[in-house]
Amino acid sequence: MSEKEKLLKNVRMYKFAMIEAGMFLDTHPNDKEALEYFRKNKALAEKATEEYEKRFGPLTLRGAGEKERSWDWVKGPWPWEGEK
Repeated sequence: MSEKEKLLKNVRMYKFAMIEAGMFLDTHPNDKEALEYFRKNKALAEKATEEYEKRFGPLTLRGAGEKERSWDWVKGPWPWEGEK
């Protein structure tokens, strides 16, 4: 597994955990442990996304156009295409 694939795997893992915790919190809004778990995974997802985008380019339009003078969103391959 390449470094790019490892970073993308981490982004997906932390975002999945964050989304699942968020759904749990929808029905258990006062669960402090779940809220802390959500916050932890949200921070890890943001950090992993930032690391990925810094090294390999934007994952979404939200991360596009930040670093370069040109529109970096169209540079490939797309994150879901994998390495060619």
